[in-house]
Formats: sequence, structure tokens, C-alpha cells
Amino acid sequence: MDTGDIFQKLKNGETILSNDSQVHRMREAAFATKKLLLQMNDTTDPNEMRILLSEITGAEIDESVTIFTPLHINYGKHTKIGKNVFINFDCVFLDMGGITIEDGVLIAPKVSLLSEGHGILPEERQSLIPKPIHIKKNVWIGAGAIILQGVTIGENAVVAAGSVVSKDVPDNAVVGGIPAKLLKQFNQRIK
Repeated sequence: MDTGDIFQKLKNGETILSNDSQVHRMREAAFATKKLLLQMNDTTDPNEMRILLSEITGAEIDESVTIFTPLHINYGKHTKIGKNVFINFDCVFLDMGGITIEDGVLIAPKVSLLSEGHGILPEERQSLIPKPIHIKKNVWIGAGAIILQGVTIGENAVVAAGSVVSKDVPDNAVVGGIPAKLLKQFNQRIK
């Protein structure tokens, strides 16, 4: 017998088994989010986009945030977006495991933030394994990059276009490749 709310379990990083009695609630929430996304992705009004994204995430999106649609999110309520964030066209956020995007982050087109995964063994594959993604201040994520579950990207870091990031990235680092590796470490200039 399952105990506890499925969304709280996800937030806590608990694996959701395919026979969990509340799995249907995740699907229902995803379809409710999709309805709002269709509206958001169909408007050209930046204020309306922010209002709809606020409804999707359940938190106010600051007016300094710029979104170029389409944006694809499967749930939304586990996504937190800071100030002065730029999200370019055609990004995918799977956020059941949690996504935090701090201030000043730049996200290029076709970036995927995937906070969910599945077991490797066939008998575990239908289970959902959530692990949060944390993108710290002033990060730049290049076009087509994929950030996998459980990854933290340090302040001021740069993720090269097309990279697959499966491990934490230190502050002031440039990473790239598949899997992403450290390419350069730099010192942050103090103004």
C-alpha cells in the first residue's frame, strides 16, 4: 500500500514504482500542464507568457525573465526560475525530480533539463527515479545541451553546445562533450 502524496514523494527523491496507486495523478497533472503550455506557446505577448508560466510553475515568474516559445514542460510545479533568466526556443524541462534555475542563467535553443530517469534493469524500467537539477547563477547552457538528473551546474559555468552533462560542473568552468568533461577553468573577475 502506498502512503503519502506522490508529488511529495517526487520532491523527496523517492522512486515511484509503476504500480503506485497515485501514478494516474502524475499523468493528470501532465495533461493539465499541457493545456496551459498550448496557450503559452500560442501567444506572442511576453506578459501573457510569464503569467501562464507562473500558473504552470505555481510561482510568480519575474518580469525580467524572457521566454521564447515553444517551451515544453511535463509538470511545472517542481520548476523554480530566478530573475534575469533567458530561455530560448524549443527547450524541454522534465521537472518531476525538480529543476532550480537561479538568476542570470542563459539557456540556448533545444536545451533539455531531464530531472527524471528509469532503472536499468527491465523489471525496474517502468519506475520513475527523480533527482533534482540545480543551475546556479550566471550559467550559460549552449544549444542542444542535455542536463541529466541529479546534476548541479556551478556559478558562472558554461556548458558547450551539444554536450551531455551527467556529473556536477564546478563554478567558473567550461565543460563540453559526450559525456561532458572539463575543458577550461577560469577565474571570475571582480568588478
